[in-house]
Amino acid sequence: MGGWRKSKLYEVADLVMGQSPDSIFYNDEMKGMKFLQGCSEFGEKFPTAKIYTISVKKIAPKNSILFSVRAPVGKVNFADTEFCIGRGLAAIVPKNFDLNFLHQTFLFLETNSKFVSQGSTFDSINSSVLKELKIAHPESLTEQTCIAEILTTADAAIEQTEKLIAKYQRIKTGLMQDLLTKGIDANGNIRSKATHKFVVKNGIEVPEEWSVEYLGDVCSKIQDGTHFSPQTSDDGEFMYLTSKNIRLGYLDLSNVEFINRKQHEDIYRRCAVKFGDVMLTKDGANTGNATINNIQEQVSLLSSVCIIRGKEDVLNNNFLLSLLLCERGQRLIKDSMSGLAITRVTLRIINKFIFPIPPLSEQIEISNRIQQMENSIVLFRKDLEKFQSIKNGLMQDLLSGRVRVKTTLAPVLSFS
Repeated sequence: MGGWRKSKLYEVADLVMGQSPDSIFYNDEMKGMKFLQGCSEFGEKFPTAKIYTISVKKIAPKNSILFSVRAPVGKVNFADTEFCIGRGLAAIVPKNFDLNFLHQTFLFLETNSKFVSQGSTFDSINSSVLKELKIAHPESLTEQTCIAEILTTADAAIEQTEKLIAKYQRIKTGLMQDLLTKGIDANGNIRSKATHKFVVKNGIEVPEEWSVEYLGDVCSKIQDGTHFSPQTSDDGEFMYLTSKNIRLGYLDLSNVEFINRKQHEDIYRRCAVKFGDVMLTKDGANTGNATINNIQEQVSLLSSVCIIRGKEDVLNNNFLLSLLLCERGQRLIKDSMSGLAITRVTLRIINKFIFPIPPLSEQIEISNRIQQMENSIVLFRKDLEKFQSIKNGLMQDLLSGRVRVKTTLAPVLSFS
C-alpha cells in the first residue's frame, strides 16, 4: 500500500476559470451550448441550465467538477455534459487522479467550512488561491478509486432515502387533499361525489354532514405572545419560543432561548400555552409554519407566534393543524398577510379564517390516517439522518488517511 500525501490542486488537476459571454448571445431556445452562470443552476445531482449561448469563451468539459468561485463559494457539482461557464464558476479537471475521489474531497471541504473565513463565507475566490488549495490523498490511484466507491455508495443510500421521503410526502399531500375535502364515510372509505351528497356552505363545497365555520367560533383560545422582547439568558428557567422554533409540523428546539421566572410569569398571564395547543407563526418570513406544542412544562411565546386551541367538543387540535398545513390553509394564510417592513397575519384575521369542519369523531379518524403517513415519513427521516452521519464519519476517516482501504479487496458497503 502506498503512502498518503498532500498535493496542491494545480498538481492534481487543471483549472478552467469561467468567463461570461456578452448577454446579447444568450437565448432561451435550444441553440448553442448550455450556459451556467453560477451555482444557482445546480440541481440535486447535475446542473439544470435553462439558458444557452451561441458565443463560448470558457468551457467546462464533460465529467469535470464544477466549483462556485463567487458567493456562496464552495458549492460543488458534476458536469454531465459540456457547459459554457460564467464568472461564478470554475471547472476542475483531474489529471491522473480519480474524479470521484476529488469530488468527494471538495464535498468534504465544503461540509467542514473550508471556504469560510472568520465566520463568513468568502465573497469570491480567485484562481491563485484555488490552485494552492491542499488536497490530502493516497498516492495509489486504486486506493483513491476504492475510497470514492465507498463514499459514493453512501451517497446512493442518502439519495434513495431522500427520494422515498419526497415520494411519501407527495402521497401525504394527496391524501390530505382528499381527507380534508371529502372525509371518511361510515364504512371507512373516502367519500366520492358519485356515491355521496356534497353541498356548498359559505362558499366551500363539503359533504352534507359537515359544517363550514369561522375559526373564532370553534376555538376557545386564539392568542399571541408578548409584544415586548424579554432579556434571554443561558440560566433562565423557562423556554422562550419565537418563530425560529416553529417549523412545518414540528418544534425545533436546537436554538431555543430561556428567560427568568418573573418575565415568564408576566408573559404567561397574557398567553398561557398548554400541552397540545396549535402554535402558528403569524409574523415575518416564517408566517404559516405551525405545529403542536408537545412540551409538558410551561413556555413563553413572542408575539410572532400565536396559540390556537379548538373547543374540546367541536374541533380536534390535530385536525386543526392539518387544516393549517394543507395547501388551502397555507394559501389562506399567505393571502391574508399584510405589511411592508414585516409581513404579518393579525389575530382578527385568524379569527375570521373559514374552514370545513367534520363531526369530531371523523376529525379524529382523519387525523389518525394523516399521522400514520407522517409516521412513515419520520422513520425515513431518521434513516436519512443515520446515513448522513455514517457518510460524515466515513469522510472524516477515509479522506484524512486516518483509516486506510485495502485495495486487494473490492470495497463493500451495505445500508439497511
